[in-house]
This record gives sequence, C-alpha cells and structure tokens, in this order.
Amino acid sequence: MPGSHDHRGAVNRVAAVLFDRDGTLVEDIPYNGDPDRVRPLPGARPALDLLRRAGLATGVVSNQSGIGRGLLTHASVRRVNARADALLGGLDTWVYCPHAPSDGCACRKPRPGLVTEAARRLGVAPADCVVIGDIAADLEAARAAGARGVLVPTAATLPEEVDAAPCTAPGLLTAVCRLLRENRGAHT
Repeated sequence: MPGSHDHRGAVNRVAAVLFDRDGTLVEDIPYNGDPDRVRPLPGARPALDLLRRAGLATGVVSNQSGIGRGLLTHASVRRVNARADALLGGLDTWVYCPHAPSDGCACRKPRPGLVTEAARRLGVAPADCVVIGDIAADLEAARAAGARGVLVPTAATLPEEVDAAPCTAPGLLTAVCRLLRENRGAHT
C-alpha cells in the first residue's frame, strides 16, 4: 500500500482510518432503516479491533441519500449506525450525508465534506487519514480531501473502479493489516 510522503520523502504515519458503512463494514441493504437487519461483514470486527489496539482513530463516512429521498429519517439512520457501532465494538465518529444526489451538497461522496468533517472531529489532518470503501466514490472523496483511499471490492464494485483504484485489497482485514505494517515502517 503506497503511503503519503512528506517533503523529505518519508512515509507519513496514518492517524485515522475512515470506513464506508454499507458494503464495507456491514451488509449493503439499500435504504436500511431497521437496526435488526444490520450484519457486519466478515473481517470487519477483527479489523477494527486491530486498529483500536494499535491506537488509531476510526470513523465512518457514509452517504445516506434515503433521507433526502424521503425513504429514511435521521433517527432511523442514527439507530442503524448505533447498532452497527455496538456490533463492531465502537468507532470514534460517525458522519453521514443526508442529501439526495441532485442536491449538490459538499458532503456527499465523491465530494470531500464527509472526510474532512470526520478528520476534524477526530482532531487529525485529512492527509493523515486513510479511507476504505467498496466503490470509486469512496476513493474519490478521499483524494478530494487530501486523504488516501483503499478499495476493497465487492460484487457491487465495477471492474473499471478496480482498474482505476490506486490501491486495492482483497478484504477489509488484509487492508488493515497492510496499513498497520506500513505504519510500523513509518517510524523505523
């Protein structure tokens, strides 16, 4: 996994890992407003446990256009997030965009707003964050915010998104293990 580099060429240490929610941490159930339907994806809890043990901040950045489309409420999204948070062992911040794609907001991925807000809440620079997601919009939001992105492809990921991704991993746990190895190397 290529690291970001400072002006001297040294690899910067990652301070926070931000995840897409649906299709990355939990099963993607379109417009899910039911906490009882939340199912963590394989490797999600162990990956987060590794990050917590390593002292890295964690967060979720998620488009929730069901609110803007009138299919979900803020309360139902917060309940689903709370259930996911409980099942995954607790993340440090949850940030979501409630807007429909046609709203033109600054927060909806692929725009940078969710990433920059999560970094602000965590007290880190976006450049010290890695965003892990399952579609190109996740990586584009990372790049737009000055963060790094890692694509973990799923059945929903288009082949051209995989081909264009600067960094991919076959699974969430692999992505996190690579990141932790890289972080250890940043200080040797």
